[in-house]
Amino acid sequence: MTLAPWRSPLAHALHRSRRRREARYFQLATVDGDGFPHNRTVVFRGFVNDTNSLKIITDRRSAKIEHLRHHPHGAICWYFSESREQWRFQGKIQLITDTETDASLCQDRQQIWQSLSDDARVQFAWPSPASPRPDITQAVEVDAPDPLTPLSTFYLLYFHPHQVSHLELQGNPQYLTRYCLDEDQSWQKQDLFP
Repeated sequence: MTLAPWRSPLAHALHRSRRRREARYFQLATVDGDGFPHNRTVVFRGFVNDTNSLKIITDRRSAKIEHLRHHPHGAICWYFSESREQWRFQGKIQLITDTETDASLCQDRQQIWQSLSDDARVQFAWPSPASPRPDITQAVEVDAPDPLTPLSTFYLLYFHPHQVSHLELQGNPQYLTRYCLDEDQSWQKQDLFP
């Protein structure tokens, strides 16, 4: 697969912001069964092999999983304060679950699990996200999960973009570039007024 023309400027933005911890985070929006949008901050976990798809992790019990079962599409907004760039993505989201049968997808899910810190892995053993917490002063005590085998609550998401917008806010004039995936799976670039 050929890398999209937006990958190089995005790589440049990531490189320029490599010392800024917040550059690893972006906002992911999904839509629930009633059509209401939901937005949350997630961690960028890299690209899927040599493709244009982004990796995200989540808990099987989180609301976004139910949203994706109704509407498997989402949007990303990613801001780099160092270079004053905003990136927006629209695309389809693929779930890689504990019941996945494709060997390469299972391996990718396992590798991401193994790359997590112990503190990150233990969150997938906590009680369900958004469930009542009777005593907020008490620490959550759970056994550390096996660092080699992902828990069934650990899901990997692949975000497959079909439209990407890049807004450069630094300088005058400002620049907006939109990249769209056409029917032939080729990326088309268009320069626009911001």
